[in-house]
Amino acid sequence: MSHSLKIIVGSKNPVKINAAKHIFAMYFAHHEIDCQGVDAPSNVPDQPIGEEQTRMGAQNRVAYCKKTYNADYYCAMEGGAEQFSYGAATFAYVVIDNGSEQAVGRSSNLPLPQALYNALLNGEELGDVMDKAFNTQNIKQKGGAIGLLTNNHATRESTYTQALTLAMAPFLHPALYNK
Repeated sequence: MSHSLKIIVGSKNPVKINAAKHIFAMYFAHHEIDCQGVDAPSNVPDQPIGEEQTRMGAQNRVAYCKKTYNADYYCAMEGGAEQFSYGAATFAYVVIDNGSEQAVGRSSNLPLPQALYNALLNGEELGDVMDKAFNTQNIKQKGGAIGLLTNNHATRESTYTQALTLAMAPFLHPALYNK
């Protein structure tokens, strides 16, 4: 192993911390990965509605982490939902920052039943709505809505991992992205 990489994740949620640790261990296989989750305010509603609010939540968490902690990379994931022309869906924005460059990525959409989306518009959080619909407890720190609605063929962590994997591209090829 060469030196240690310190990663600060703007959440204490183990699903988000594990996703970040996984992608940094994958991309930096010869480094020791010190990945820590911290409480970081999103400064958006607990259940963001719309792509803008969701992206801002992740960017706000990273900005707080950069201001408060010293690390090699900062990252945050923010789940949101939106009513698209083709139906309601949930998704996440991810942000990775190395102190000088920032990359924003987005997960794929998971179609949401309209009744569940309507509950979000009434102020409920998706995790709570899913716990009620599927009689689970604290699903947001486990497989999430994604796990429940795909019969665990995908999970909240797998979706964050994919989005973070893609968001790393600018850090892997800076000469191409900084032209």
